[in-house]
Amino acid sequence: MTSRFELIPAIDLKAGHCVRLKQGRMDEATDYGDDPAAMARHWQNLGARRLHVVDLDGAFAGKPANQEAIRAICEALDIPVQLGGGLRDLSMIEGMLELGIDRVILGSIAIAEPELVREACRAFPGRICVGIDAKHGMVAVHGWDDVTDVRAEALARQFEDDGVAAIIYTDIARDGMLSGPNIEETVRLASGISIPVIVSGGIAGIDDVRACATHAADGICGAITGRAIYEGTLDFAAAMRELG
Repeated sequence: MTSRFELIPAIDLKAGHCVRLKQGRMDEATDYGDDPAAMARHWQNLGARRLHVVDLDGAFAGKPANQEAIRAICEALDIPVQLGGGLRDLSMIEGMLELGIDRVILGSIAIAEPELVREACRAFPGRICVGIDAKHGMVAVHGWDDVTDVRAEALARQFEDDGVAAIIYTDIARDGMLSGPNIEETVRLASGISIPVIVSGGIAGIDDVRACATHAADGICGAITGRAIYEGTLDFAAAMRELG
């Protein structure tokens, strides 16, 4: 594998707890504990170089909803944290950055108000990512409840020249299912744009990590892992050692 590739552990927040969903369904949540900061330190201690946090309540409410847990996570870590979920305007983005977040992820708002992404990139250079959630290649929004008629590649290309730090691409059908990531779709997206792409959804074991990492030259710069490391089908520490 290559050191250009990041394996990023995920913490999803629901009512201050660490959870994982299946296919984005809030009624399919598995609870992994009520101390997100301790969980964050755990992954850092095992070698994580970046943490991925999703404010699930925020994603559904359209505004941040787990600020205290987010603050505690940032204060507990020495590594950068990226955050998505419910960020809808510049003041919300600024508020999260002030809590200690390294970079924010704009999801549903990117399709509804693409100009906000551009404004955010100008205001906070290098600190804005775009999250693209897709089902059968079509963008889904509002906590994955609505599937649009916009193709993922078309949305990503809108931001080619705006300074987006990365695209986080999630295949909804794979997320939380331990069924393997949709590498073909992700490579197609990454190969068609200049923005680095992070794979999200479906990582089940070390073979999936290796498969993603072999496409670093195609523009895939990392993969997010959640359920696999919580349920033990992926040994995170061993994977980080192999990545080097």
